[in-house]
Amino acid sequence: MQVLLAGATGAIGRPLIRALTANGHAVSALVRDPSAHPLVRELGAVPITADVLDRDGLLRAVEGTRADAVIHQATALRNAKVQRRIPADDPTSLLRTVGTANLLDAAERVGAGRFVTQSLILGYGYHDHGDRLITERDRFGVYDGGVADEVVRACVTGESQAFEAPGVEAIAMRYGLFYGPGAFSDLFADMMRKHSPVGPLGSGGVNTWVHVDDAAAATVAALERGIPGRAYNIADDNPITWREFFTEVARSQHTPRPIRLPAWMIRLAVPYIGALMSDTSIRISSQLAHDELGWRPQYSSVSAGLAA
Repeated sequence: MQVLLAGATGAIGRPLIRALTANGHAVSALVRDPSAHPLVRELGAVPITADVLDRDGLLRAVEGTRADAVIHQATALRNAKVQRRIPADDPTSLLRTVGTANLLDAAERVGAGRFVTQSLILGYGYHDHGDRLITERDRFGVYDGGVADEVVRACVTGESQAFEAPGVEAIAMRYGLFYGPGAFSDLFADMMRKHSPVGPLGSGGVNTWVHVDDAAAATVAALERGIPGRAYNIADDNPITWREFFTEVARSQHTPRPIRLPAWMIRLAVPYIGALMSDTSIRISSQLAHDELGWRPQYSSVSAGLAA
């Protein structure tokens, strides 16, 4: 297929270009900064300069381009600011809401009949889900009036827009937390090297992770074999606590021991980080993706992925 990709230079975008081209797909990559063109070409894609949040500019940029599918992987996590609350105009939230709407318009302009969009397992809610595995049959879009509701709202809005758009076969990828090159493991390793606190004392909550290479492979599988209107959980087989995650990162990247703070202090300073690391425990089943996409993670655990 000819694929139009947004978010081409992000943590998942780079391995995704390689995975798409390895499977014989041709990729046109949307980038805001022309200085990223050499990287995009080196990865194997054709760069197109456009801002996903500028609808008119985006449509002008893709004029004359033809594509069979659009893949939305645009986020602004690398430039995220530490704030007490996540506002409605948070850049990543806007990319999941306004950006999705604009990319759906771009899909119509380029003639794409398939649309694959990024979502998150955190849309199931920032709370303790217990020991059971969460599947796609569980309620998605759980709000508790807390500081992280904006993340949930943006994920729900992005998925709904895609599923309700006429003329496209939409698929949503509910990824676990990303680790690997350019993702959370690198972020926290840098913080440990600077002796910055990284999380709460104790074990913290349980979360389910996915290596960026595995997320990319799952996205290609969804592009090729995903059922329209379906959302897929994409995560590895071994949920772990935040303490276990920090320990693995420190061991694999040879950083100083992680510095942790009391959970109440984190909630006071950065409430939504406290909600994620202390209040949320979520164990995800990716069985649907195994069955329908034929996808299984190459790295079954964070320890395996970081060791590789």
